[in-house]
Amino acid sequence: MIRALVVSSWRQLARDRAAQVVSFVVPIVFFSIMVSIFGSSTGGGGTPRRTFVPVADVSRTPVSRALIAALAEEPALRVRTASRDSSSPADVFTPATIEQLVRTGEASVGLVIPAGIDTSLMRFDGGGVRVVAYSDPGDPVSSRVATGLLQRAAIRAMLQRAGSTATTPEQLAPVRFEERPVAGQRRQGEGVDLAAFYAAGVAVMFLMFTASGAGGVLIEEQESGTLERLLTSGLGMTRLLAAKWAWLTLLGVGQITIMFLWAQLVFRVPLFSHLPGFVMVTVATAACTAAFGLVLATIARTRQQLQGMANLIVLSLSAIGGSMFPRFLMPEWMQKMSLIGFNAWALEGYLGVFWREASLVTLLGPVAVLLGFGAGFFLLARRVARRWEAA
Repeated sequence: MIRALVVSSWRQLARDRAAQVVSFVVPIVFFSIMVSIFGSSTGGGGTPRRTFVPVADVSRTPVSRALIAALAEEPALRVRTASRDSSSPADVFTPATIEQLVRTGEASVGLVIPAGIDTSLMRFDGGGVRVVAYSDPGDPVSSRVATGLLQRAAIRAMLQRAGSTATTPEQLAPVRFEERPVAGQRRQGEGVDLAAFYAAGVAVMFLMFTASGAGGVLIEEQESGTLERLLTSGLGMTRLLAAKWAWLTLLGVGQITIMFLWAQLVFRVPLFSHLPGFVMVTVATAACTAAFGLVLATIARTRQQLQGMANLIVLSLSAIGGSMFPRFLMPEWMQKMSLIGFNAWALEGYLGVFWREASLVTLLGPVAVLLGFGAGFFLLARRVARRWEAA
């Protein structure tokens, strides 16, 4: 009897591809993604993450050029002094462009080598000029790495001077810094940390699960015969899917709003001061995710298959899209690859709203991508749903 039950269970598993995916594929895929992220970003394997560091050389002296050259030799950094591989003055970075690159998120840290650096290196009397490090407080790792390696580059570029009279660690450093945060300043002043990042990541991830689960009502209606009666009533599949999409969108907007209201109440995330941008990104995110849920529901044949696909796709997208692990700590190739998922664009939108305080015009970029994904998902769901009309 026991043997018969075991054989019967194996036969059921062999017939259910969704169960096979959940049992075998999901653990492998998730494990592989996490190893790629953590291993490459921490030196455990793969290609180490190289931090992009734009540098503006205001000094333009042999000392500053030697300092930048030594910094460029660091394998953990990708140093550039111009926007292109050319010597055109129009492409050379200036302090203003360095600040703009960090403010827009194109770089997490940027350096400005000021005039007078040639007489300021290796001074231990507290005098001289300071290298300016523009940083994004949302990525505290990159600024620490860049400034720490610049200290080592300065030692390599200049000869050690004798006769130090330094009494503090700052005076002992070969290069002194003046760090100027250009994003998140207001929130830091209010004592707010990265709660907005986590609220967005968790909200988008669970929104995908909610949409896929709620979209499964179509499967239940098909199994009970309700779907056939709705189609024969003259409603039509397109309008039926549109109605489901509208409901899921409203549900998603409510879910994200509740998440951020809680973040406002408990963690002091400034929701109401960023309401226009929040509304724009939230509506686009909910609309896109609703269409995503319809795609999964129309492809799946049973609730079990829907659950299997949702587990695989949602967990994978969440891992590489930034919900589980900050994208700025991922290898550069994975940061680019993550943009194939709509959830990464949603998180970029919320990052622009709450951290970079981007204008509504700037937010049109990720919002347009989300709406484009949503339109594509809806058209795909409509095409797949033809099987119900033909049944």
